[in-house]
Amino acid sequence: MADKLKIKLSIADRVYPLTINPEQEEGLRKAAKKIEAMIKQFEQSYAVRDKQDVLAMCALQFAAQVEQKTIDKDGDMTNVANRLNALSDLLHDHLS
Repeated sequence: MADKLKIKLSIADRVYPLTINPEQEEGLRKAAKKIEAMIKQFEQSYAVRDKQDVLAMCALQFAAQVEQKTIDKDGDMTNVANRLNALSDLLHDHLS
């Protein structure tokens, strides 16, 4: 069993102590920095009443990005499948 690492991440003026696998540290620290940057952007751009509103907006933004990537990936896979089918048809016609 790998040794666990204890870290503290600060998000929205709160500190969160975490016990993680060492290979997770970089990703978690980068994610916390992105959240902090997004919080700052939302606070500068919109009249926000409290941190919970900003965190909800951040969560929506990140979830939308994940969903959009899934949609884009599915569209790419459909496009690749269609091209492969067309190529297969061309080869079949050529060899027949």
